[in-house]
Amino acid sequence: MIDLVIHERGTTLSVRAQPNARKTGILGERAGALRIGVNAAPEKGKANAAIIEVLATALGCRGSNIVLLSGQTSREKRFLILDRTPDELRARLIPGLSLIVEGSSES
Repeated sequence: MIDLVIHERGTTLSVRAQPNARKTGILGERAGALRIGVNAAPEKGKANAAIIEVLATALGCRGSNIVLLSGQTSREKRFLILDRTPDELRARLIPGLSLIVEGSSES
């Protein structure tokens, strides 16, 4: 289960980044963190910006509503999703994770 924590300005989300991935997108869940792969290299914030794009698309919000709280240079990151509750995020993320699990079991 993905760790979603209530914050005074929204909800925090743990992310496990995979820069230089073959495929950009949500890869699943690992140890309470959402796994996100991006083609971008982990230099000069390119991978972080790409992760924000993936999150914004998946969550149906603007990239400006997503703030990197910690993990600027680490694979383990924490993002603040402004003005969203944990339930709203779960409703957006869980269906996508179900598709990943079903798709990987068919391979």
